[in-house]
Amino acid sequence: MVGLAGKRVLITHADAFMGPSLCRVFAQHGALVTPSTAALRSEAEVQAEVAAAGALDVLLVNLAYEVPSTPATEVEQAEWDDVFAALVHPLPWLFKAVLPAMQARRAGKVLVMGSAAALRGMKRASTYSAARGAQLAHVQAVGVEMAPHQVQVNAIAQNFVDNPTYFPPEVQAMPRFQERLQCEVPLGRLVAAEEDAAFAAYLCSDAANCFVGQVFPVCGGWVGR
Repeated sequence: MVGLAGKRVLITHADAFMGPSLCRVFAQHGALVTPSTAALRSEAEVQAEVAAAGALDVLLVNLAYEVPSTPATEVEQAEWDDVFAALVHPLPWLFKAVLPAMQARRAGKVLVMGSAAALRGMKRASTYSAARGAQLAHVQAVGVEMAPHQVQVNAIAQNFVDNPTYFPPEVQAMPRFQERLQCEVPLGRLVAAEEDAAFAAYLCSDAANCFVGQVFPVCGGWVGR
């Protein structure tokens, strides 16, 4: 059973990536959801969003950024800096803003919605993959550090999950994309947004208190190929 009734949840970039589905599914489970659409490009902005949300039981770090398709030998410093500014820099700011209160209360959940691009090589995605990899490494380190305080920090590493940022309807309608699904993804289809969000809800519930600093692939078997 997923018990989120009355849990106070902040979801970042709530209008992109997994944000809409997370907001909907967590609310269905009784959570008190605060959706944030702030860019989170500075520590002050992060602190303001967390302060406005009030005391939190759950932080869902859902950070979206369009994947650059630049060959590794042509990546400019500006691209590298911007991808890391969007996907990596907000993490320590968010953790610093929410974890002390969770430590003091000896209860709390942080779940990062990451990418399986960090777990399997992808052509022309070196910058994005590096940033997503940094997210997962950070989660693993902070997760084991928070474990003695009864605070669980984990991540979902996903790909081929239905979402408006990376797999919009116009992409899904392309015959070439459907062929790719059949060839690359053992499941043979996209993971439904609700399936992914339901798993996230479980990981943020008291039923999942045993998971600390772990990365869970949700990608229809793509990583295992």
